[in-house]
Amino acid sequence: MKELTPREIVKELDKYIVGQEKAKRAVAISLRNRWRRQQLSEELREEVMPNNIIMIGPTGVGKTEIARRLAYLAHAPFIKVEASKFTEVGYVGRDVESIVRDLTDLAVAQVRREMSQRVQEKAARQAEERILDILLPARPAAVPDTPEEGGNGDSTREKLRVQLREGKLAKRPVEVELPVQAFPMVEVFTPMGMEELGANFQEMISGMMPKKTKRRKMNVEEAQRVLTQEEAGKLVDMDEVIGDAIDRVENSGIVFFDEIDKIAGEKVKAGPDVSREGVQRDLLPIVEGSNVTTKYGMVKTDHILFIAAGAFHTSKPSDLIPELQGRFPIRVELDSLTTEDFVRILTEPKNALVKQYTELLATEGIEVSFSEDAVYAIAKTASLVNERTENIGARRLHTVMTALLDEYLFRAPDPKLKKLRITAELVDKTLKQVVEDEDLSRYIL
Repeated sequence: MKELTPREIVKELDKYIVGQEKAKRAVAISLRNRWRRQQLSEELREEVMPNNIIMIGPTGVGKTEIARRLAYLAHAPFIKVEASKFTEVGYVGRDVESIVRDLTDLAVAQVRREMSQRVQEKAARQAEERILDILLPARPAAVPDTPEEGGNGDSTREKLRVQLREGKLAKRPVEVELPVQAFPMVEVFTPMGMEELGANFQEMISGMMPKKTKRRKMNVEEAQRVLTQEEAGKLVDMDEVIGDAIDRVENSGIVFFDEIDKIAGEKVKAGPDVSREGVQRDLLPIVEGSNVTTKYGMVKTDHILFIAAGAFHTSKPSDLIPELQGRFPIRVELDSLTTEDFVRILTEPKNALVKQYTELLATEGIEVSFSEDAVYAIAKTASLVNERTENIGARRLHTVMTALLDEYLFRAPDPKLKKLRITAELVDKTLKQVVEDEDLSRYIL
């Protein structure tokens, strides 16, 4: 995959996120610095720390989306964690290292999926041979197997192969032998920090269990899909998957701490909540850099990119403990969204809501179009509701669009409804009562 320059990263982010140029610029530089670090000598490479970022801004302005899209661009393992969860009742003593273990699990699944895709062609060929073996079982040695001797094994097999590839045998029923777990999976409970020992013990127990198979009836089409998946699994080297995944976590992993502002400030003096300062001190080791034990081996967190985000309405980044502040050297403030921003969000991004709903209703044979003044009316309604109730940013557009199109989404498919033109008048008529009644607005929008 081509390494993107900061300007190219911003250009890609622009396809999905409106505005917020400062935040896009900051994450683009941080991402590019990871590539730059890889070009250094090994000795210097270890000394270059990631440019961790704190994004400051109200909900719904694009903080999470920027981080998520950044991870997608970098092809990096990504996990979102709500920092406030560590202060809630029931999370007392929750192991923050589980964040890194979960990230590693995601990376292993990601790499395994990629490697499976690479061997799909070979897996499909092997699955095809297994299907042919089922359709044409091996003949006894005493029976002639060549056309000259009166047999037709090879000839018949090739004819079946052609029919199989042409899809003529897709619905033919077959019996396929597939592996199954001989006994229920043994769940091993281990103390925090001992996960690798528990995983190794579980693997040893599973390995001692006898391998068992079960015959399942299905058609050829389904059998090809199931057997291709099984063969791909055999072709993938799990040691290579794990090695690649750990490397990816250590050098490309991204952890997104949401609601970081909820753990800033004075520690809780009384009550069931965990100390907010205590949570910060728990998070500090993995952000500073430490070794975390996972079921796949040791994972270093020194060069994972941490992006934190919060509204900071009643607190500020300087309320975090100094040690944690020092690990987030980049601060960037995101702008609140205006009606004009909402208009752009509705129409410009590749995944714009207007495009989404147009395509959704098109699946029901309904041709939908939005006038410019209708789009502005939707944006204005969302802004107005945000002002009167809680400001949830661009997320308000989803509730407004759903309320606006509710009738048509329910009626479809409808032979009487082939074309639908959304105008400002229709928007006002449909949403007027909800917008004017503040209590109703709070409930519905």
